[in-house]
Amino acid sequence: MIRLEHVSKEFFSKGKSVPAVKDVNLEIKKGEIFGIIGFSGAGKSTLVRCINLLEVPGSGKVFINQEEITGLSTRELRKHRKKIGMIFQQFNLFASRTVFQNVEFPLQGSGLSKKERREKVEHLLKLVGLEEKAGVYPSNLSGGQKQRVAIARALANDPEILLSDESTSALDPKTTKSILELLKKLNRELGITIVVITHEMQVIKDICDRVAVMTDGRVVEYGDVFDIFSNPRQQITREFVESTSNCSRIYDLLEDKEIIHLNPGEAILRFRYLERNVSEALVSQLSRNFHLDINIIFGNVELIGSNPIGGLVSIVQGKAEDMDSAIAYLKEKNVGVEVILDGRTVK
Repeated sequence: MIRLEHVSKEFFSKGKSVPAVKDVNLEIKKGEIFGIIGFSGAGKSTLVRCINLLEVPGSGKVFINQEEITGLSTRELRKHRKKIGMIFQQFNLFASRTVFQNVEFPLQGSGLSKKERREKVEHLLKLVGLEEKAGVYPSNLSGGQKQRVAIARALANDPEILLSDESTSALDPKTTKSILELLKKLNRELGITIVVITHEMQVIKDICDRVAVMTDGRVVEYGDVFDIFSNPRQQITREFVESTSNCSRIYDLLEDKEIIHLNPGEAILRFRYLERNVSEALVSQLSRNFHLDINIIFGNVELIGSNPIGGLVSIVQGKAEDMDSAIAYLKEKNVGVEVILDGRTVK
């Protein structure tokens, strides 16, 4: 659906070149929800604006449905842009227009009759759950309602692609969840391809099929969300994954020496296990087969898409050789094991 080939973009400030996107290659499939994640300044917003050429790449090519749009004339590009909707963090609604008028605005000059425009706007407002707010002005709406208006407006020209640039960053967690559910509904019912720009891994985990991780203008890792979560290869990716894991709290506790105290023969171990291991009684097996006492500090199992992934942080006590055997056993079963703190040498 979308293909970027060696796309780069730089800006100029005080006569100096400031690279924002550096030699990015990406393919986004038709009908998927694709995430692009990175910290502030990573270049992700500039990259997504290159998809609809709101920012023209300094070099490289952008293809939509196998057609290169970087080579189109202004008139041809305007026609293509109608098939690419976009929503933003700050909603960008017209304060002086009602909800109905905001959604209707992109239909001006569409050739539709007044009746056809009204029917279409009413359908879109029903789709986003705001049919009763048609005559209300944006100032009387909540943040989540404003974003729903912005989504309905972005859908007015029946786009094949929807670009979401930090569209939930200004919303509270509950409202964010409702907007993400709406985007999943639109993807499912309309078959629309959605590109999500965010700095929150929770958003990626909740909604995306695949993800690209950006830092310093480059895509450093990308693939299926489950694969990225289960086996992050880059340090920045590990940081994002850790930000959503309850098990990562152990590192905060370790800073307080009074809370975590190891006795001789104890160690703090962290286990990371995937789909095939989640349903196994690993703790019981370790305790029974390797004569270990295991005290679970943190644990969680969650779904990435429809696939479970889990982890445990435990204080484990036993003989050093039994613990080494248990770790070897877990690795044979493809369970990730990290020795966070080793007290087996404590006297």
